[in-house]
Amino acid sequence: MQSDRLRESSRRKLRFLGIIPNTPGKESPTIWLDEDSGDLLIQSYKATESEVKECQKIGSIPGHSTDVPDHETIIRLPKVMLQYVPQQVSEGESNGGNDV
Repeated sequence: MQSDRLRESSRRKLRFLGIIPNTPGKESPTIWLDEDSGDLLIQSYKATESEVKECQKIGSIPGHSTDVPDHETIIRLPKVMLQYVPQQVSEGESNGGNDV
């Protein structure tokens, strides 16, 4: 099992972007950047059931399902962590129909 994780890790070039300041040893929201794909990997707090329901109520873009598939989840990213999220959107990339 350990060798599988090492092989998986060697396929990706991850860069640590940040961890919540003054984090306790067991709770540590963290952000990494996959330098090959540009994707962010985020460790953070799970959204509560009421938060998920509120997200589903508000929805996203017209016609898009508000169900959260089994392979996805909604997380709560503390505001202080936004400083580690890259702000530049590459040319030609879409933000999914959002104007932000």
